[in-house]
Amino acid sequence: MSVEPRDQKSVPDLLSGLLREATELFRTETRLIRSELSDKMTQLQVGGGSIAAGAICLLVALIVLAQALVIALTNVLDIDGGWAALMVGAVIAIIGVILLAKGKKELEPTNLVPERSVEQLRKDTTMVKEQSR
Repeated sequence: MSVEPRDQKSVPDLLSGLLREATELFRTETRLIRSELSDKMTQLQVGGGSIAAGAICLLVALIVLAQALVIALTNVLDIDGGWAALMVGAVIAIIGVILLAKGKKELEPTNLVPERSVEQLRKDTTMVKEQSR
């Protein structure tokens, strides 16, 4: 049974190689994080623009429909126009509060964290620590 000779490297060479590989790994991870953050920023901009444009269109439609509903309630229920407008306004306000709460939750910073990069960085840090022991 013969034993093949192992590639003999000195400790300084091994440490130098480890440092070089760790540096390259963290550079790669930094590029990944930058790329993912850029994607998230683009996603935020596109989403924000769509929300703004949609909100403007819906606001115009809501004004027209609210006025039509006030007129319909006035005619159908035979109530004063002021009371009909108050009822319609209250319902629309409740819907608006619900929608604002939902939108605020979607834009929380925790939803915009680059999760894949953070997890990969954790794994790489653990691997470097284990190899440096």
